[in-house]
Amino acid sequence: MFSEFMIRAMAAGLGVALVTGVLGCFVLWRRMVYFGDALSHASILGVAMAAGFGVSVYLGVAGVAIFMAFALVTLTTRWQSIDTILGVVAHSFLAIGLIAATVFGQGISIEAVLFGDILAVTWLDVALVWGGAIGVISVIASRWRKLIVSTVSEDLAASVGVSGKVEQLIMTLCLAVVVGVALKTVGALLITAFLVIPAAAARAMATTPEAMVGVSSVVGMIGAVGGLSASYYWDWPAGPAMIAACAALFVASRLKSV
Repeated sequence: MFSEFMIRAMAAGLGVALVTGVLGCFVLWRRMVYFGDALSHASILGVAMAAGFGVSVYLGVAGVAIFMAFALVTLTTRWQSIDTILGVVAHSFLAIGLIAATVFGQGISIEAVLFGDILAVTWLDVALVWGGAIGVISVIASRWRKLIVSTVSEDLAASVGVSGKVEQLIMTLCLAVVVGVALKTVGALLITAFLVIPAAAARAMATTPEAMVGVSSVVGMIGAVGGLSASYYWDWPAGPAMIAACAALFVASRLKSV
């Protein structure tokens, strides 16, 4: 359990859990789950492009995710049925990304891209995860009041001089960064689950936004440690095991609130 690869995995898992716990609350409050799906599915194309151009996977994923973030925010201002557009974009990019990974990405493990390979992270990966996590949390902390006000009501935000569109773009860019740094740990198909499930569990145990953010991060961290421990002792796939542990905590939170 204290092998170096497990220590690296724990460090990466805790970093991802910390930032997804914070960001996941805004994903729920703003009903941005589909945004997360679209960005995570687009990240697969970023992996294939990085392999094709011979650059860092993180650069490829971050580049595609940031492009998608701007595109999705633009679409929300021009399309009324944005849920339909996001559904089309998410699954289209998933399909295109898988094709590109097969054609251009020699040596890419599709399973690792989809479900993560946290047990293979390096100390550089851990540093990138924590750097991204600290950066995103710093942005959210510095804009906390504006983000909360614009989340409650765009009209209320406008009345106090806060641009709801700007805050939406910032939140989407933060999502793009998190998708980029979390891809190797939980994979493209499970990133949204790591954002949503801990926050959903925290909703039943917190009475203020600040408390919900804190509880969400703690739930995610417990799920990460629990899932990795199960993976180590029972040879379960690490990414799905972490999500399953978070799901168990969500069920427990709902039973407690009944």
